[in-house]
Amino acid sequence: MNRVVMKCHKRIQSFRYAFQGLADAIRTQANMRIHLAATAVVLPLAWLLNVSAGEWLALILVIGLVLCSEAFNTALEYLTDLVSPHQHPLAGKAKDAAAAAVMLAAFTAAVVGGIIFLPRIFRFLAG
Repeated sequence: MNRVVMKCHKRIQSFRYAFQGLADAIRTQANMRIHLAATAVVLPLAWLLNVSAGEWLALILVIGLVLCSEAFNTALEYLTDLVSPHQHPLAGKAKDAAAAAVMLAAFTAAVVGGIIFLPRIFRFLAG
């Protein structure tokens, strides 16, 4: 194979690995499934409520932040379990810090969602 074909093959393989990692996170992590379920509610709701382009951007960014945080948390948990199979206080602190990052990302997403959706929902309910 020539070099260009080899580079393309390696690039395609890297995407396969990434999708395998995503599939594993979805299959094994309940919180990843919860975040995806929230995304499945938020995106149609944003469309139905006709959010602005800037609001779409904010929603997509915080959704990406939460999903990336959850993926990093999963990776750190796997790595921590590999290097420290027995309970160790520092391993626990590493896992707790990663979980805190996910929590902060999710809280940020909830605040952004509240700012975007609550006024529209209140207007809708008020008639």
